[in-house]
Amino acid sequence: MKLEENFEKLKKITEKLENGKVGLDESVKLFEEGAELVKQCLEELKKIKGKISIIKKDVEKFVEEEVEE
Repeated sequence: MKLEENFEKLKKITEKLENGKVGLDESVKLFEEGAELVKQCLEELKKIKGKISIIKKDVEKFVEEEVEE
């Protein structure tokens, strides 16, 4: 899944930035890459939230119909 892959990439970027062994230019490049990954993760989470909402509504509707019978 793309979300897990992006989280793993973010983890590696964070580790590189935290170890302090990269120069300023590389740090800026990594930060930009990380910011884009965060954006992609948030978009994917929004999609997942929408799917869960639809599934939840379907289940609630099914339960209501079963209770009424």
